[in-house]
Amino acid sequence: MIDRWSWAPPPGLLHRHTWRGSNVNSSPGMAHRSSAPRVIARRWVLLAAWLAACPARASAKSGAGIRTWARFNKLPYPGDKAFLHGTFPPGFMWAVGTAAYQVEGAFDKDGKGPSIWDTFTRDGNRMATGDVGSDSYHNAAADVRAIRQLGVSHYRFSLSWPRIFPNGTRGSLNEAGVRYYRGLLARLKEARVEPVVTLYHWDLPDALQQRLGGWSNPDMVEVFRDYADYCFRAFGDDVRWWITIDNPFVVARHGYGTGVVAPGVKGDPDLPYRVAHVLLKAHAAAWHTYDRNYRRWQGGRVSIALASHWVRPRRMRAESLRECQCSLEHVLGWFAGPLFGDGDYPACMKARLGARLPTLGDEERRRLRGTADFFALSHGATLSFQLVNDSLKFGQQEELDLRMLLYWVSAEYNWPDIFVVQSGWFVSSSTKTQDPKHMYYLKRFIAEALKSIAVDGVKVVGYTAWSLMDGFEWHRECSIRRGLYYVDFNTPDMKREPKTSATFYKNVIQRNGFPELPENQPAQGVFPCDFAWGVSANSIQVESSPSQFADPNVYMWNMDNGELTRLEGHVAPPTHRNAHCADYVSIRQQVDEIQAVGVSHFHFSLNWSALVPAGDVARPNATLLGYYRCFSHQLLRANVTPVVTLWHHTRQGSSLPAPLDSPNRWLNRETPDFFADYARLCFRELGEHVKMWITLNEPNDDMVSLALHMDWVEPAFSFSREDVEPAKRVLDFRVGWFAEPIFGSGDYPMGMRSWLRQLNSLELPVFNKDDRQLVKGTYDFFAISHFSTELVTHAKEDPYTYISELEVQHMVDTTWIKSPRPVVPWGLRKALNWVKEHYPRVPVYVMANGVQEDPARFKDSLRVFYVYNYINEALKAFTLDGVNLKGYFAYALSDQRDPGFGLYGHVHEEAVAKASLANYRNIIRHNGFPVQGAPAQRCPLADRPCPGCRVLAKRPVVGFLTLLGSATLITLVLVVYYASRRHKDAY
Repeated sequence: MIDRWSWAPPPGLLHRHTWRGSNVNSSPGMAHRSSAPRVIARRWVLLAAWLAACPARASAKSGAGIRTWARFNKLPYPGDKAFLHGTFPPGFMWAVGTAAYQVEGAFDKDGKGPSIWDTFTRDGNRMATGDVGSDSYHNAAADVRAIRQLGVSHYRFSLSWPRIFPNGTRGSLNEAGVRYYRGLLARLKEARVEPVVTLYHWDLPDALQQRLGGWSNPDMVEVFRDYADYCFRAFGDDVRWWITIDNPFVVARHGYGTGVVAPGVKGDPDLPYRVAHVLLKAHAAAWHTYDRNYRRWQGGRVSIALASHWVRPRRMRAESLRECQCSLEHVLGWFAGPLFGDGDYPACMKARLGARLPTLGDEERRRLRGTADFFALSHGATLSFQLVNDSLKFGQQEELDLRMLLYWVSAEYNWPDIFVVQSGWFVSSSTKTQDPKHMYYLKRFIAEALKSIAVDGVKVVGYTAWSLMDGFEWHRECSIRRGLYYVDFNTPDMKREPKTSATFYKNVIQRNGFPELPENQPAQGVFPCDFAWGVSANSIQVESSPSQFADPNVYMWNMDNGELTRLEGHVAPPTHRNAHCADYVSIRQQVDEIQAVGVSHFHFSLNWSALVPAGDVARPNATLLGYYRCFSHQLLRANVTPVVTLWHHTRQGSSLPAPLDSPNRWLNRETPDFFADYARLCFRELGEHVKMWITLNEPNDDMVSLALHMDWVEPAFSFSREDVEPAKRVLDFRVGWFAEPIFGSGDYPMGMRSWLRQLNSLELPVFNKDDRQLVKGTYDFFAISHFSTELVTHAKEDPYTYISELEVQHMVDTTWIKSPRPVVPWGLRKALNWVKEHYPRVPVYVMANGVQEDPARFKDSLRVFYVYNYINEALKAFTLDGVNLKGYFAYALSDQRDPGFGLYGHVHEEAVAKASLANYRNIIRHNGFPVQGAPAQRCPLADRPCPGCRVLAKRPVVGFLTLLGSATLITLVLVVYYASRRHKDAY
């Protein structure tokens, strides 16, 4: 019995139904499911438990985060990258957030004073202001309705300092501003949504900037403490989560350094470090005020929101890792080190900046250290040096990876509670309610937070999607939108509409994550005894000169050591012996490699241009024809059934004979006749050994823009019927174009006809009654090649991947494994179900399925993962869905002929079996994934092969792969099909 758990890869992405079924009403996070065995998930939980008990937690030291890169570099690939289904801990805080200046508007209403952003946006060449924003000041009820619709437990918002203290100090108290926030808190309380309140989110009263120089003045410490004290007293009975300052890095570096954000000060390169010094002490003063005067009877928690990028080393070397560590210390550690570490600035900053960095004395360090009750972390699109330049990457590469950032924070600062208080992406200003890019980035970040908890043992206590609604986006003004709700800025009431990202987030919250369903589990069971297990190759190695009995030299054999010594000056007389199949060493080597895989079938393509160079079948390349005949014969002798494709187009060349290799190619009226003659030649000469033929393999010529193999097409918004139609449309044009006339109605798909007529009044050729009778049913099986899955939507976001002819946007889920195309195992199951739904009872073969991986990786873990999960999905299609699946062929045999896809690699021209070969052979040996403990499947012994009598069915089988091309190719298939029928007795 197979030990499935010992070699099966970790989770993959699967789903049981096609989008025609239950998937329509689920979120994309719910639609893309894992095939991981439960035991793998349990192992991850055990790993998390082990991490929780790890002694390193109790003794974390500054700089411990540097181990992060090495740790994640050693995690199993691709299993660790696979999507993890599961739920968040009970009580996990789901939040959404906004910032006052971005959304409130009413910049001069009811006594509010000007902020530095009011002044900043009126200076220079700026095009927009936040004077109105999303007008939340007048639409608090609408905001709270939107919050309730999302189902969040927490709402993060900021207080506008100049709305409460117009000139920045308590003496200018504005009661109207206080009433506004008390009213908002009351609405939230009624909605049972807990507030997370930020005291300062960049909108400093302009009076403080003009009078004191803003945060560059140490007097601001006491000014901020007094403002915080008032807010704690005024609102603290209703607030349990406080954030003093949002992203002080941006305030210091870009407000007082680069000048990109308000107040726009620049010119003094050392000023940002003095500003940060003041910000840190101001935060600590506020924390001590709350701790001393309010914590006991209000019971709240206070922190500061720190933001950071993530950076990966260009090379996994010690010096690169140190530069990565230093990069994070210059952004996140600048503020986190004094608060969560030893009370001082990071060592790297002190070493590189020297006297430019203010010194923290013993008393200052004591006052700073530990002044945060949780780690408030921001992550997303407007952080750190992304605002201006990459000067703090220190030569390394930036990337978005929330999970590794969470782990680094935990390792570096002794595993604190982490509340992700800002996370999300953005879309262009032209995007309205359809925001697939934002939605899938949101899915990615939430999934990384879940894996951080379940696998890494990080104590993430909450997640905040940013932001609730579109608003004024700081230095980017109105050029991007980041809201879950679309705001129509041209309407008087600033109408709010939920985007698809809001629907997605709501679904995630309702399910508390991505719960695993029974259909996510790997299937257990076996395929029928006559299931065709195969391996495919685009071509075979051809050495048309026999390599045996071709050496005329004479040798002397030393019987003592077995060595042969050539006798110089002596040659043997020429032989008059005819060549035999056994004379071709290349055939024997290739057949041995195929046989070692354990397959029953081998699929390869003939070279039309080499077999009939001049296009005249009366003068074929007899030597090459004999080689193909020998190869097929030797396959049969090895108990392997040959499956032969007559013509395989590749991007490198057309493989057409020279007379046909013109710009017209398949548009040439003579090409089908040439091909029919060529097919007759092959049937006559090779038909003794070949009973399963494929006419055309992926004829995706340049003249047919959508001529692709049958990769699956999934609606980007699986819960929206609006994206079901674009997905159907793409499949009609990719597959139905040729499948429907032959396997279905005898005509082109109706959806295809109507779309072309609607779009540009194009009319497809009409099949008359005789044509339909001629075309319909001319098949023996349906063969597909499938490698990957993509998403489509009708929403246009990226002009480079938008297909105007079909009005669809192509994209991928950012949580999918990519190499370089996405690895999405459930896509194969959906493709097979599409065939079943459209053409019931038709036999189906997966003739090519594989993944590209670095040829140098002989321990090809991605291919192991891929083969296991895709075959398991094929088993689900067969056993659970009733697909008439007859065979599966892995692609490809060898890197030598199909670089990057092979089960065999090559070292110095010697074939070396990769890890995936043994795993594929193991699946074949057990004919699938048998239930542990169940009786072994008993199959009758196969008859010994004999040339000319081994067949897969009762009749000659002719099919075509991928079913794509033009009307000429359909005619060609029919000609070849009927030619095989007329000559079946002879073949």
